[in-house]
Amino acid sequence: MADLYDQLLDATIQHLRDLKAHGVRHVPVASATLDALKKPVAPARAAAVTAPKVAPAISAPSAAPRAADPAPKAKSILPANLVNLDPPAPAASPLSREAKEQAIAELRGRALVCQKCPNLASSRTQVVFGVGDIHSPLMFVGEAPGEDEDKQGEPFVGKAGQLLTRIIQTMGLSRDTVYIANILKCRPDMPDQAYGNRKPTPEEMKTCLPYLLAQIDLIRPRVIVALGATAVEGLFGKANAGITKQRGNWMIFRDTPVMPTYHPAYLLRNQALSEKRRVWEDMLQVMERLGMTISEKQRGYFLKG
Repeated sequence: MADLYDQLLDATIQHLRDLKAHGVRHVPVASATLDALKKPVAPARAAAVTAPKVAPAISAPSAAPRAADPAPKAKSILPANLVNLDPPAPAASPLSREAKEQAIAELRGRALVCQKCPNLASSRTQVVFGVGDIHSPLMFVGEAPGEDEDKQGEPFVGKAGQLLTRIIQTMGLSRDTVYIANILKCRPDMPDQAYGNRKPTPEEMKTCLPYLLAQIDLIRPRVIVALGATAVEGLFGKANAGITKQRGNWMIFRDTPVMPTYHPAYLLRNQALSEKRRVWEDMLQVMERLGMTISEKQRGYFLKG
């Protein structure tokens, strides 16, 4: 028994080390597992294990409920450590549609009352959580809400958002069939000017990122499109290569393929046909990755002649 336990424990430790090597910093532990670990160790186990070790991924054997035990409380579907905003690791298996919808609703509720960034919480009109189909295989990630998004509570509704909507429609999809979110859920405050938008600070992105990570883990998209350099930085950290070199090249974030591309706002500033074509080529790669049918008309968009 002791040999089997040690083998499982060693395998778990190695697995955690592999996760750490791939950038995973936190592993959630189910509430039921935590409760089980708090119970006294069985005498046979205590005698077999002379040097106790903590193995979060291994559940302790469940004991029969005692008559004096109170009735168990309902457990949250979301990882308990999200209360402290530690990034959750991907779940072992996908949730049912009903469970996923419940978990997203709970996560949204937490985000709507978040006060982690006092300056953003005090200046925002409302939290911009995300919009679209949580069961979609395609997810778009931007950087932060702007003035229009802050007013309406929905990501990408300004001029850049309207362009993103047209791009999605050109792919043969709609905003209702994809999911759209941002690195930051609140509009960055503008203390020195009344108008305009500013880039989120690294600290703001770090503080808010766990919400997006939880969205990704619950939605489980097959492909993520990172819109602009700030979105790429929020997901992968500061990189030496700029978005010009990154766009069009697949990246991997927590086992999910990510296509970096220009932010729609960039296309509003630079409306050259060549730049539009570059973004569209990125979308063609996304469509191919998802196994979507691509017409000759779609392949020919933004080509001269």
